[in-house]
Amino acid sequence: MGGLRELSAPFVALGPAGVAVRTRLKNLTPLDEEVLRLTGAHLGALASRDLKARCADGLDHSTDAWAARKRGLTAVSSSRWAGSVTKATHDQWALARRGQAAYIHNLEAGIRTITRRLSLPVGEKGRRRSPGGYRSKPEWFAKTRRLHVLEDRLARARADREAGRVRIVRGGKRLLGTRHHLDAAQLTETQWRRRWEAERWFLQADGESGKRFGNETIRVTPDGEVSIKLPSPLTGLANAGHGRYVLSCRVAFAHRGPEWADRVEANRAIAYRIRYDTDRDRWYLTASWQYPPTKTIPLEAALAHGVIGVDTNADHLAAWRLDTHGNPIGQPHRFFYDLSGTAQHRDAQVRHALTRLLHWAKVCGVAAIAVEDLEFAAEKTREKHGGSKRFRQLISGMPTGKLRARLSSMADQTGITVIAVDPAYTSKWGAQHWQKPLTTKNRTTSRHDAASIAIGRRAQGHPIGRRTTPPHDDQSDRRGHRTVQARPATLGCEEPRPRVPGPRTRCVSPDAERTRATRTPKTVRDVRSGQEWVQHPLLLTE
Repeated sequence: MGGLRELSAPFVALGPAGVAVRTRLKNLTPLDEEVLRLTGAHLGALASRDLKARCADGLDHSTDAWAARKRGLTAVSSSRWAGSVTKATHDQWALARRGQAAYIHNLEAGIRTITRRLSLPVGEKGRRRSPGGYRSKPEWFAKTRRLHVLEDRLARARADREAGRVRIVRGGKRLLGTRHHLDAAQLTETQWRRRWEAERWFLQADGESGKRFGNETIRVTPDGEVSIKLPSPLTGLANAGHGRYVLSCRVAFAHRGPEWADRVEANRAIAYRIRYDTDRDRWYLTASWQYPPTKTIPLEAALAHGVIGVDTNADHLAAWRLDTHGNPIGQPHRFFYDLSGTAQHRDAQVRHALTRLLHWAKVCGVAAIAVEDLEFAAEKTREKHGGSKRFRQLISGMPTGKLRARLSSMADQTGITVIAVDPAYTSKWGAQHWQKPLTTKNRTTSRHDAASIAIGRRAQGHPIGRRTTPPHDDQSDRRGHRTVQARPATLGCEEPRPRVPGPRTRCVSPDAERTRATRTPKTVRDVRSGQEWVQHPLLLTE
């Protein structure tokens, strides 16, 4: 194991911390849509103003500043709307700070890699897990310029972080950049403006336990009636008491509907968000709530009936079922997905593949699925894989974060436990130890199938290496060691007896000193006699 990094122990992945379900607001009247637009635009302007104030405070923000901002928003909306706006502002600022820290980390990693490669002679070959020098002088010169660019970016990013300065675009930076490329996006200026304004609206309210139906701002009754607390400038549009507007439509949640109804009837907190889809010209209502932290089951209990090892790839999931001893059972399975197209299409493809995987696990009677704890945040920079653009695109396209979150959420509903293992060397060792032995005339075992076995065995605590059968003529070692995995000192059920030093074994030299006297044989012909036999030179005759 020299030169290999230390492997982390497998662990049971935590279940989902919350859930979100969505339904469509159908049959809205023109007045309903107008009220939603006016409310969203008014609160969106307040949210933009509050975010600007929060960014201006930077690291000098305090609870007093928060209270002052909230009092200012309450005068032009309501206390509950002000609380939702300020909370969303703080969450957005904290997210920008985390992204800023990750950006600085990536820049530092790229600068270290380029600096090291520039210090090596041109054309020097790389070593194991260590790149060599650049291939030519033009590339070396281009990387020196690249180094100065990265150092300048790092200096600006560090200065922003020390000053508490973040850069946030309400509505999305990508949509903002689309304004300059309308032809490529196949949008007109009117269509873009409509989408831009809709993305900057604010129609979301946090729930509160103990209040009626779990939310006083956007309230949904058990029978599906939706009502909104209007901001103070728009109370003239109210059609119900206490400045509320009741929509003419009724809603129902097809997914997790009973669970949502139980929370509503128990007056438990539920957060709601209303969103307008400009492409489809539809309004949607999203309900979300949190789960209390639950204790995960022990790892041994989850592996009581075996495990299914799953290897994540760019276009499919490779899975193989293992018994409790780590031996593969049956045939490998593959669950394909297509990650091209829109985000909704990619998400649907991942969910469909995971649904088929979980159904197969239920049919097999297995209560645990082992996956790799993958994270490519610091492994996909072009400084590390500059010569392999295809590989960078491959690891960037793998939905590691989304797949892990989706699998944990979906497995929790089916009673299946997700076990995360260290991803180090699973593909390499799986192909070395399992790919060739499991390949037959009727089955071609791929490298990904072998990696799924390695993942499952690591989750069970078994070594990835395997022992092959002994030679066909006998079970001795006359042909050398039977496996390339087991070391010479490793003993097994078919190994020779242990070599105990002593005079009766061949592991000591003939000149070794004896520790005890030689035993006398029990047979008569082997017993030493004290008489000496001598032949007389003359023949005795009568």
